[in-house]
Amino acid sequence: MTETTPRLSDEALMARVHALPWWHSITLRPGVVTPGGKSAHIMAEEEAAIFAPLALQGRSVLDIGAWNGGFSFAAKRRGAARVLATDSYIWKHAYWRGREGLELARAELGLDVETAIVDPPALTPEIGIFDVVMFLGVFYHLYDPLDVMERLRGVTRQLLIVETHQDALDDPRPGMVFYPGDVLLGDATNWWGPNPALMLRLLQRLGFRRIHYRDHPTLGRVRGIYAAFTDEAEPSLHAGFDANWTDLTAPGAVDALLVRT
Repeated sequence: MTETTPRLSDEALMARVHALPWWHSITLRPGVVTPGGKSAHIMAEEEAAIFAPLALQGRSVLDIGAWNGGFSFAAKRRGAARVLATDSYIWKHAYWRGREGLELARAELGLDVETAIVDPPALTPEIGIFDVVMFLGVFYHLYDPLDVMERLRGVTRQLLIVETHQDALDDPRPGMVFYPGDVLLGDATNWWGPNPALMLRLLQRLGFRRIHYRDHPTLGRVRGIYAAFTDEAEPSLHAGFDANWTDLTAPGAVDALLVRT
């Protein structure tokens, strides 16, 4: 006979929730939502923007920089056969304790999401090759994002999704703005602001053939979402892309995104 852990009362669960700092707002049960720095509204809008076009049923997903696991859990809820959530900096951080939040949420939600401590600059195919790789809110935190992007290509079978802060939006040339110290939002871990032309050329250089782009659903063009497909991508995976997305490989597409000043 297998013993099961007694379910926490709402009050006990809330006490455990409020003992941790949170970045993701995650609904653990009716009336119990983690108090994330990213609001439940923004989380819902981002989830819809990223996942609505995709058919994840039966596919494998790697979430790099998973933090509290909000998008890892979303992928599992949407039918992914396997989800691996990875992080390093936030999971080991003395204040943020991101993995503790993920573990609490995983236990309460009962979702089969795997975890592994992986620092993006050390990512290798030994971790596995995944149908879908999510790289959300990480690019601009990397001192050397180009090396990490090459590593991401090595673990992506069909689709890489990148969500990032952006800059130089009035420049048609591929480029990134460098932020020394804590220039960007008072955070010394923010290093780069790429523009869409840079992201297009970089993703093409890495061998992605079809690249879609959309503005962030609530923050606009200051943040962008890129969906980059390999030659192996099955049409059924990405049949749901709509008018919110721009095919960046189409003639004139990048110029159309320029912010005129």
